[in-house]
Amino acid sequence: MFFALSKTLGVVLLPSNLLIGLNLVGLLLLFTRFASHGRRLLAASLVLLAICAWSPLGNLLLYPLEQRFSAWDAARGAPDGIVVLGGAIDPELSAARGVPAFRGAVDRLLAAAALAQRYPQARVIYSGGSANLLADDAAKEADIAMTVFENLGIPQQRLSMERLSRNTEENAEFSKALASPKPGERWLLVTSAYHMPRSIGVFRRAGFAVEPYPVDWRTASGGDLLSPFLFGSDGLQRTDTALREWMGLAAYRISGKTSELLPGP
Repeated sequence: MFFALSKTLGVVLLPSNLLIGLNLVGLLLLFTRFASHGRRLLAASLVLLAICAWSPLGNLLLYPLEQRFSAWDAARGAPDGIVVLGGAIDPELSAARGVPAFRGAVDRLLAAAALAQRYPQARVIYSGGSANLLADDAAKEADIAMTVFENLGIPQQRLSMERLSRNTEENAEFSKALASPKPGERWLLVTSAYHMPRSIGVFRRAGFAVEPYPVDWRTASGGDLLSPFLFGSDGLQRTDTALREWMGLAAYRISGKTSELLPGP
């Protein structure tokens, strides 16, 4: 039920979908006796859409998430294992085209491969099935990631591919079962910086102690945060990403999947 709601209601509430939908409702109301309400709704939704598209709102919402955890300190020594969360590969498109098709979070894969080469004794777990509500069982992200890792020079015997998880909660649950972490072992968690607070909260709840290794930053610091977007599509995508993560944090906290609204170090 939780997964289905996240893929239906969660998608509907994204600014790009919600505001365009409200625009259409306002337009339809113009041809009814509620035309005055339609004009107001149309004007309000258009203004909000413009704010989401061209203002720095998306950056301002992402920045506190990305700043929550600092970059990992290699001075602490070699890790025993590395868990990398899925999201870098589109499994259905990859299966259809016969080659790996990457998404914007490809930094997760590249960072994990670099860590695996730097620490040759560390085990590597890639956690990712299919996050689509209606997915073909044959198209699993972890299966495609196996080929990518091998092409990047990581031998298959070091890799454990977790192919059943559909969301962050299942990432933590199934990765822990695969890792079977022993007392004193140190495991890194590789995921996008903006997604790290929710991920850490879920892994803590699952009893899997991991050290954050944030990658895939979307925001810089300083004056860049206040710069408007030149292309509205970029701003909308950034705002969608940020609000999706904040909604995820709230939903996970309300449902008891994390112990804090914004987990920190």
